[in-house]
Amino acid sequence: MKNLKAFGPLLLAVFTDLIGFGIALPVLPGLFLSANGILPIGTPYATRTIILGFILGLFPLIQIFSAPILGALADRHGRKPILLLSFAGTLVGYLMFAIGIVTSQLWLLVLGRAIDGATGGNISVATAAIADLSTEKTRTRNFGLIGMAFGLGFVIGPYLGGKLSDPAIVSWFSFATPFWFAAILSIVNIALLVFFFSETLKKKRPSPVTLMTGIENIRLAFTMPRVRLLFLVQFLLTLGVTFYTSYFQVYLIDRFHLSQGAIGDVFGFVGICIALSQGILAAPIASRFSPAAVLRFATVGLAATLALVLVPSQMKTLFFIFPFLATFQGLVSTNITTIISASAGKDSQGEIFGLNQSVASFAQFLPGLVGGAAAAYSTSAPTLLGAAFMLAAWAAFVIGYRETDAGKFHEA
Repeated sequence: MKNLKAFGPLLLAVFTDLIGFGIALPVLPGLFLSANGILPIGTPYATRTIILGFILGLFPLIQIFSAPILGALADRHGRKPILLLSFAGTLVGYLMFAIGIVTSQLWLLVLGRAIDGATGGNISVATAAIADLSTEKTRTRNFGLIGMAFGLGFVIGPYLGGKLSDPAIVSWFSFATPFWFAAILSIVNIALLVFFFSETLKKKRPSPVTLMTGIENIRLAFTMPRVRLLFLVQFLLTLGVTFYTSYFQVYLIDRFHLSQGAIGDVFGFVGICIALSQGILAAPIASRFSPAAVLRFATVGLAATLALVLVPSQMKTLFFIFPFLATFQGLVSTNITTIISASAGKDSQGEIFGLNQSVASFAQFLPGLVGGAAAAYSTSAPTLLGAAFMLAAWAAFVIGYRETDAGKFHEA
């Protein structure tokens, strides 16, 4: 593997960052929906789900504007300084979120989430660094390793989030405890990058950006002939996954009356399945099938299993469905990332992933905007919407993508 000195710390940083991100997943629904959460007793359920949706959607909304700026700055100044800036902002965001919970100040939660969103280009810049270290032959394998780190982070993160927020385990645990822990992880990430990460960008390239670059990037992503179909597919895929991951906990609470600890167990199990599928299946599948062929198969499989998780009436039955869901999800995320990366030249990886992050952030924002209302109407509605958007992504890719049409993207 090329430049292992840079690749190893990068994987560890992504892993620990995703632990911090995953910690919040089982905590936020309880924080806003339960009677002992941050909202006053008597707050209507619909109001609670809408506020939850707003908090979930605020991060990607701000990333629409910030992510392309970070991507361009990573092309201009290198990956390392921008990653350090990003993790520093994540640290501040976690601290403010924890303080907001302790003091019951909703505005601090909003501000912490906003700061994290403004600087939270961790994954997109890290992905660009991985692309710097990859060749045509190793790209899918390397992105699969990132996916494995992603999955392992989701194994440990939600599990820790559920346990660290449960006072039945330790009396002083609360909804704030997981965010204090996530802040400590951010400090670990900063140390890893400062002392062990070597810059991966060999040829720096200035890219002019403005505050409105994100909006312009969304317009460009859907209009540039060489990449617009890929970004449409990525938009629909991200929309589908975000509806599911943001509100499936609400469904589990409503349908099976799970605690945040039990929800952490569920996400941890799914994370194990994702990590295994990425670490074991990604490389041999990539050696036999093209990314486009895998994406065609995995996307329709993911749409079907998303709808299927709403069928069982007993919680234990879901654990037979989750491995298929996780496998399809892992294959989808790895192979769409591979195809998008392969569409750009070596000197445009930061920009293509900045565009990609703008599109993904837009897709992640929309479920926060409407998902809360949908969950108030029916807790199964967001997951059904996720399955529908996955099916739309599959149809768009099957109908519109031709591998022979692929060209190299260069700066817009």
